[in-house]
Amino acid sequence: MIILIILAVICVIIGIVGCIVPGIAGPPFSYVSLILLSFAKRWEPFSAKFLIIMAVITVVVTALDYLLPAAGAKKYGASKFGFWGAIMGMILGILFFPPLGMIIGAFIGAIAGELLKGKQSHEALKAGWGVFMGVMLAVILKLTATGIMTFYFIKALF
Repeated sequence: MIILIILAVICVIIGIVGCIVPGIAGPPFSYVSLILLSFAKRWEPFSAKFLIIMAVITVVVTALDYLLPAAGAKKYGASKFGFWGAIMGMILGILFFPPLGMIIGAFIGAIAGELLKGKQSHEALKAGWGVFMGVMLAVILKLTATGIMTFYFIKALF
């Protein structure tokens, strides 16, 4: 039981970090923490209905994490260079200027990617803004879903 709870707490932490760090699926880790805690406490803390609702939210938010940046990029005319530039910018921003570096890095990275593609500065700025908005909306949705799951996790833990 203690080992499952420790694993669940680790999943909560990874879930929160994963909402910000690209490449780590935050909401699925948060959901796994709910399952582990339920298993450790003999399925008492959460109803089946609650776990199904959280599973649906996890799937939807995870799908939107991939769709929103692409939708923002498409809407504002960004190329794959802009999209990948935003991802690289987020990573570099987190490493060198946490936590705001992620936001600034995504924006600058998207613009740099578009400029490397050969777009004019005003086109690169517009495309960069689209990628940035998509990435930020996805991060906000992931943080919201993970925050809700973390709240219920902590509430059920004590």
